Amino acid sequence: MPMFQGCKRDMVAGYEGGGDGQILDLDTAVKDGVLGGGGGGGVVGGVTCEKLDLGKMIEELDLSEVPSVFICPISLEAMQDPVTLCTGQTYERSNILKWFSMGHFTCPTTMQELWDDSLTPNTTLYRLIYTWFSQKYLLMKKRSEDVQGRASELVDTLKKVKGQARVMALKELHHLVAAHPTARKTLLDEGGVAVMSSLLGPFTSHAVGSEVIAILVCLTLDSDSKKNLMQPAKVSLMVDILNEGSIETKINSTRLIESLIDDKDLRSELISSHSLLVGLMRLVKDKRHTNGICPALSLLRAICSHKDINIRHLIVSIGAVSQLVELLSGLDPDCLELALSILDSLASIPEGRLALKNCSNTIPIMVKLLMRISENCTQYALSILWSVCKLAPEECSSVAVDAGLAAKLLLVIQSGCSPILKQQSAELLKLCSLNYSDTIFISKCKLTRTIL
Repeated sequence: MPMFQGCKRDMVAGYEGGGDGQILDLDTAVKDGVLGGGGGGGVVGGVTCEKLDLGKMIEELDLSEVPSVFICPISLEAMQDPVTLCTGQTYERSNILKWFSMGHFTCPTTMQELWDDSLTPNTTLYRLIYTWFSQKYLLMKKRSEDVQGRASELVDTLKKVKGQARVMALKELHHLVAAHPTARKTLLDEGGVAVMSSLLGPFTSHAVGSEVIAILVCLTLDSDSKKNLMQPAKVSLMVDILNEGSIETKINSTRLIESLIDDKDLRSELISSHSLLVGLMRLVKDKRHTNGICPALSLLRAICSHKDINIRHLIVSIGAVSQLVELLSGLDPDCLELALSILDSLASIPEGRLALKNCSNTIPIMVKLLMRISENCTQYALSILWSVCKLAPEECSSVAVDAGLAAKLLLVIQSGCSPILKQQSAELLKLCSLNYSDTIFISKCKLTRTIL
């Protein structure tokens, strides 16, 4: 239940029954007959309605602002059963009863002692609350029905029209599904996904493809829909659009492809496209549009996790390792964790470890990231350091120790990190110590300079 904010004290703002956005206080509402008779069914905004459940309406509308007179001073939530104390203050019945049960016999607002503990139902206020929420609720339902109907019409239209008319229909449908959950449900229930999928193919224009992708990325697709969309010609179009579209289209394409590749039976050739990987790296390196970095890294991580090891070989071959290492220092924490996860995955193959070793900034950056951002980042950095130092112990260990690794590893061991991290740190510390005498290595472990 939301914490409501009042519109105006003791006023009902934007009451739609008058049709002119007037503001009514309680006396005016009663005088003009706004409240009707009783809290049951009746005519609300010109629509005859059955008795609606007030609690359900409040929950489904989930409004952030309601008239302050409707709000219980105790819970700051809209009242469903308002009662008035002898002091003239009104509260939700359950809230004031709880107040009494705690041993308080005062008015919570004025802190006056109560000379009478009886609760008087505030029927006038209840009727006003009920009428106000009823109107909002019925209007929401009507708009929802209108949206559903229009979405259904547009799906039917797309089966018939071509050219610019198709693009315009797709733009309108995209607007609807992006803004209204009911439009998304209509699309899923009425075969709209199949229609969208049928519009993607080798001869689809980028104008049509971009809008279709923007619609599909708003939907929760089932496994059959995903399999249909993972046909080579459709994936090829998505990759083309990822490389040539606007930044919004590139991000939509990236997110759609990622949503499709969670199938365990996915054929590796569909995601091992050189064009796809190059396009994702371009998106990661695009300093003008940083909103595309996380989606691109997220898809790269998903691709790296595929069981086909050849995909990781291909990612290394396009120079992704050195490019990602150079970008690390400028990434925000979420993107940084994704990038480290990718590098750790690439370090599982010999070519990846060699590429990490040959990048001069790998070891200093990884040492710096230990105990810096998060436990996950520390774990990835530690794993990468282990892979590199294990590859060339004498060369890499000395570089790592000079960068402050020994002192950092001692901090990890003494911290509240997981036992696995502590064990890995101890093993790496032992590996690094092999090239030094005990006295020299102990001196290297001292915090003689700021390393955090």
